[in-house]
Amino acid sequence: MYIFISLAVGALLGDSFIHLIPEALEESLGTTTSILIIVGILFFFVLEKFLHWHHHGEDTEEEIHIHPVGKLILFSDGVHNFLDGIIIAASFMVSIPVGVATTLAVILHEIPQEIGDFAVLIHSGYTKTKALWLNFFSALTAVLGGVTFFVLGEFAESLSLYFVPIAAGGFIYIAVADLIPELHKTKTVKHSVYQIAAVVVGVVVMWALTFLEH
Repeated sequence: MYIFISLAVGALLGDSFIHLIPEALEESLGTTTSILIIVGILFFFVLEKFLHWHHHGEDTEEEIHIHPVGKLILFSDGVHNFLDGIIIAASFMVSIPVGVATTLAVILHEIPQEIGDFAVLIHSGYTKTKALWLNFFSALTAVLGGVTFFVLGEFAESLSLYFVPIAAGGFIYIAVADLIPELHKTKTVKHSVYQIAAVVVGVVVMWALTFLEH
């Protein structure tokens, strides 16, 4: 489980620094991009605070065993998938070949991250079946993003420029504030080496996918 969590750390950080942030910077938003990344980090910090308060206030036995990071990963991944849906819809407006290529790139881009997300959900206390279903429903926000683009058109595309760095900030927060501290609970040298290797693999996979996106 800790190997998959380590993979999730690498995938989230790689996705943020290799894909999302460069994409936002390409749009020449200037310092606004940096501010929005910080906004994303602070937003997820406040959201986790709220989830912790709600978490401790729940009386049901099921909720007591669900760690808030599971809900955070679902929320952040839902936002990310929504943006992917907008990107796919926009690419199909250019041409069908471009749309197909973009869709394939997004699928390849999502596989390592979704594997990591599934591991985080299991670690947070969800059953395997529930984790699969929640991950599936989170992925459906991509369809919502595509529909939103076709309804709102260029306005939705312009809004996505601001949501991309916010999503990146959320991924950075989850990786650094929630997942990495979990890895520190493993003290043995051998397991630590495996974890570091898995983090590197997650980053390298995200970096390798850049060659498929162009």
